[in-house]
Amino acid sequence: KERGSNGTDPVPEEGEDVAATISATETLSEEEREELRRELAKVEEEIQTLSQVLAAKEKHLAEIKRKLGINSLQELKQNIAKGWQDVTATSAYKKTSETLSQAGQKASAAFSSVGSVITKKLEDVKNSPTFKSFEEKVENLKSKVGGTKPAGGDFGEVLNSAANASATTTEPLPEQTQESL
Repeated sequence: KERGSNGTDPVPEEGEDVAATISATETLSEEEREELRRELAKVEEEIQTLSQVLAAKEKHLAEIKRKLGINSLQELKQNIAKGWQDVTATSAYKKTSETLSQAGQKASAAFSSVGSVITKKLEDVKNSPTFKSFEEKVENLKSKVGGTKPAGGDFGEVLNSAANASATTTEPLPEQTQESL
């Protein structure tokens, strides 16, 4: 047992009879003991009554929630929503959100800038003499393979045409196979 503040008297533990823990030097009269026992009984009865009232209130609460269609999952969702609302109302959240928003805007601007640089570089490559020479060679190859369009089409079209032309010369398409039957 722990000692009281003066270091001599033991501190009563929960559920222990207070009268039993009083040291022999502090004797209580029989009348005082009887008064303490009555008070103890009264407090225990009040605790019991309050426990019963609390149980009845909890049962009533559950019944109201049942009638309203509120279940544990909905309560949890409401609690989370309320908690999130409380968090978003804090100044720390607002500052963090603002900082992240600014960082996102800066990142977006940086990516846009990078995209512009890449687009410019690709245009430079497309306009370079080396690329133009390559494009002309592909167009010449296309016309030699048997393209029906005049030279000067889009580079992507030229590559597709060249690929299709080489595919038709090596093996027939499924449509051609059916027609020949």
